[in-house]
This record gives sequence, C-alpha cells and structure tokens, in this order.
Amino acid sequence: MARQSGEDFVRGAGSNTAAGSAGGGQISKDSFARARRVFPDGTSRVTIERDPEPIYIERGAGSHVFDVDGRRFLDLNCNFTTLIHGHAFPPVVQALTDQIQRGSCFANPTKGEIELAELLCGRIPHVDRVRFVNTGTEAVLFAVKAARAFTRRSKIAKIEGAYHGAYDWVEVSQASAPANWGDPAQPKSIQNYQGMPDSVLDEVVVIRFNDVEGARQLLSAHARDLAAIVLDPMPSRGGLIAPTPEFIAALQETARNNGILVIADEVLNLRQGFQGASARYGLVPDVITMGKIIGGGLPIGAVGGREDVMKVFDASAGRPLLPQGGTFSANPLSMIAGLASMRHLDHAAFSHLETLGTLIRDGISRLIEKSGASLCVTGAASLFRVHPMGRPPSDYREAYLSQGGAAVMKELTRFFASNGIILPYGAAACLSTPMTRADAELVVDVFAGFLDSDQNKLDLI
Repeated sequence: MARQSGEDFVRGAGSNTAAGSAGGGQISKDSFARARRVFPDGTSRVTIERDPEPIYIERGAGSHVFDVDGRRFLDLNCNFTTLIHGHAFPPVVQALTDQIQRGSCFANPTKGEIELAELLCGRIPHVDRVRFVNTGTEAVLFAVKAARAFTRRSKIAKIEGAYHGAYDWVEVSQASAPANWGDPAQPKSIQNYQGMPDSVLDEVVVIRFNDVEGARQLLSAHARDLAAIVLDPMPSRGGLIAPTPEFIAALQETARNNGILVIADEVLNLRQGFQGASARYGLVPDVITMGKIIGGGLPIGAVGGREDVMKVFDASAGRPLLPQGGTFSANPLSMIAGLASMRHLDHAAFSHLETLGTLIRDGISRLIEKSGASLCVTGAASLFRVHPMGRPPSDYREAYLSQGGAAVMKELTRFFASNGIILPYGAAACLSTPMTRADAELVVDVFAGFLDSDQNKLDLI
C-alpha cells in the first residue's frame, strides 16, 4: 500500500472528499443553527456526532455518502451498522418503489411478512418462530417480557457496559464508570438516566464480560429469580470484544442448570455471518433478537426463538401470556426491503465482507506493531474498533476510555473525516458489500497517515 505523511493526506484528499475539515461545511453549520431552534440540543439522536456540528448528509450511493456541502465520504458507520449493502441498494430501491405504489401499511397482514419470517427461520439456528416489531429496542423489550412470561420470574442478568436499546432494565450499567461501577466480582447496577426507579436496579444482575467465575457465581446466586441472561455475543459499546469459549460455556451451563433463558441480542451482530453471531461463537440461545440488517435500511426489529418460548405470544386460544402489537409492526415496506436485502446476503457476500474485515484489522495491527503505538484493534467479520491501549481489552472495564484515550480517539475520527472517511467515535466501524479492496486499503493507508501525523495526541495515552 502506498504511504503518505499525515500532512500529505489532508492536502491531497481531493476536491470531492472531506479534505482538511473534520466538522461540517457551511451548509451543515447553517442547518445545525436552524436545528438548535427546534431540537433540545440540535439533534433527534444522542448518538449524532458533533465536532462541533454534525455533518448533514444529502444522499448516499453504495459505500459512500455525500454531504450537503458536496463532499464525498467512505461510510464506515452505515447508520450504525444497518446498511450492510450500503446506500440506495438497487434491489431494495426497486422493491420499495414497487411496494409504495401498492400501499405503505395496512391493518391486515401481507405475504411479505411470511416470506421474511420464512427466510429468518430457515437461516438462523434456534429460530423456530418469529415476531416482527419496529426497532431493536422493541425486540429486546419483548424478548425480556417473553422470558418473564415463560419462566414466571422477573429478574434479568446483563453484561456490564453492553447496549441493548432504550428499555429500562437493559439500560442498567450501560454507561457505568470507574467512580460507580463497584467491585469487579459483583458489579453495581447503575442507573442510565436521572430518575430511573430503584426498583429497576433491584431487578438487574450485572455481570462482567468474559468473567467465567463471576458469571457462574452471580447467576447461581440469583437463579430462583432470574428469567434470562441478555447477551450480545460481541458487545459494540462494551468494546467489540470476542467472547471466550469458556465464558460462553459457563453462561450456557449455568443458565440451563437453573432454568434461566439465554437471550442473544443480535440486533447488531447478526451481520457477523450467514447464520449470525451465536453460531459463530458456539452460543445456543433460547431467544434471539434481530434488527438493523434485516430491514434493508427501514425501521425493523424481530424476536425469535424456541417454539415453546415463542408460544407466549400465541393468541389463537384467547388472550396470550404476552400480548404484542404495534401500528407499524410487520409493515410491508420494511418486510419487502428486508427481504430484498437478506436474499442478497448469501455466502459469497459474507465471504467478501470477511475478507475486507480481515484485511483492515490485520493491516491496522501491523502498522501499530511497527510504530510501537499504544493502540490495538478488536472486532470480527465486517466490524472493527480501534482502542487507545497496548493490548486488546477483555471486558468493558478494560476498554473504558481514559481522558487521554478519548482525546486520541477523537483525533482519529477527525483525521479520518478530513481524509474522506466517516469513522464512528467510540463504537464499531463496519463494512458494506459495495466496498472494494481498494476501499479497505484506503482505510489502512489513512490509519498509517494518522500514526505519522502531528495531531494524533498519542503521547496522552
């Protein structure tokens, strides 16, 4: 791969990239000023990056997006890993164009929901039945409710630092910090927003990721009250760290021995392979939550699992143990878009993504080793994340950003943006099927430029 200095990267990125500017251009600045007059902080999502204003996007095509100021970026965010086929994927565009002429939503079911459900049940192990909802948050919400209805227990266990959407019980200890996270052997349940009821905190057992003995002890101690353990096989917010086989085995064995259901949250990580992430890591869940990639870029969520567990939704004999519905659940637009997207996610597509992901992670790792910088990279398949530390973390506490580390990661994001690449700050970067080997090599080259630049702040680690 060709090497340039950090200064050369910024000067030579080209007129149709984000050269020399990490924040928004003038039209983005003006748009943000308008937005601040109608939104509490100028945005509708806390996850929007502002440096100091957001980059407003005009359109997307394939693996690239174009902002309102005419700049072109390689997109490693893909709407938080949703767009596995990139932007404006032609089969999805065509499917939506055809469907919108027939109607956008109905009070009655459509064939599209059956076809997408058949695809998921046929592809994802341990999904005997499925229900569609509108978001990943809803999918996790109903998975937890299903576990409670099935087991007649109320408590759940979850992983410290893991994100599972905006549902009180799974938000516990989502953003705990050194000042409050407590003993490593018994992490505290920490509220995620001001006013979260203490009763919620009392119903959640927090476990450290990859802590084998801690998982066994805590699950066993609360077994009589635990409905489920909620597990993202590779928590993005928690560090994008792979689970050890011993940790997976300990969770499953303890859960099975105590009648605790295992909920695999694959809203994000279903993109790790043709059959998802659980199959990749040897996890055998009772319930799986899905979202993001299964909607083809439209709002969607799904909860699936064992037939006996999913029977709690069954209303054929009267009121079910768990009533579930939603105005836009299984709407035909999301079903048709999801079907078009998933049908094109074949083994060849996943092989392509795996190859590019390996190229990027290995390339970045080699550069780090050569430079001696206190950095590392984690991830798998089409996902990667850079950490400001010398060795890969094993859990959320080890991945937690120090003040200096946060400054380095912010500069990394800025450097990538100024060289025409959108790299998420403090989260998983992802690839899409339209990306090429040249795109992947560009990512590695820009990282090399960052290491050589005068603005990397690596001395703060």
